[in-house]
Amino acid sequence: MNAAFSAIRKTVVYTVTGFSTCYCCLRFVCGLGKCEDVSMEPVIQDGDLVLITPFSVNYNLIQKGDIVFCRSPKNPRVIICKRLLGMEGDTIYNEEKGFEEYVEKGRIWLEGDNKEFSIDSRSFGPLPYGLVISKVSLRIWPLSRFGIPELPAVSRGKMSP
Repeated sequence: MNAAFSAIRKTVVYTVTGFSTCYCCLRFVCGLGKCEDVSMEPVIQDGDLVLITPFSVNYNLIQKGDIVFCRSPKNPRVIICKRLLGMEGDTIYNEEKGFEEYVEKGRIWLEGDNKEFSIDSRSFGPLPYGLVISKVSLRIWPLSRFGIPELPAVSRGKMSP
């Protein structure tokens, strides 16, 4: 009886420890994300599977040009995938509204690479940094396009340090 109880106890402890470790790794170190719209084409296409790194956001390791997952300011249940084009203190020219906008402290400016089909900071303004969930570090699927997502050639000239 004592040996059976000990075996059950070990199983429960190992199971809880395993699930806790997996949860912490996926929540704070790295996980998988799926881009489900066309706003980042051609760099990231609808249905691409990517490796995301939340620790990059938690430790302020994101920078201009990075692709991030964040909560939509319109509907917090929706996760959007966009490119970070401006950090706090930057002035960004809003092509949609036709004037420059200042990115206030604690906010960022996000835009999709596919401007025609992207609803982003051009429409809803700078987003609070707290809505950012993770940075896209690597495209995993499809294997034919495996690799680090790069800036599209058109955007390289527009990015300022």
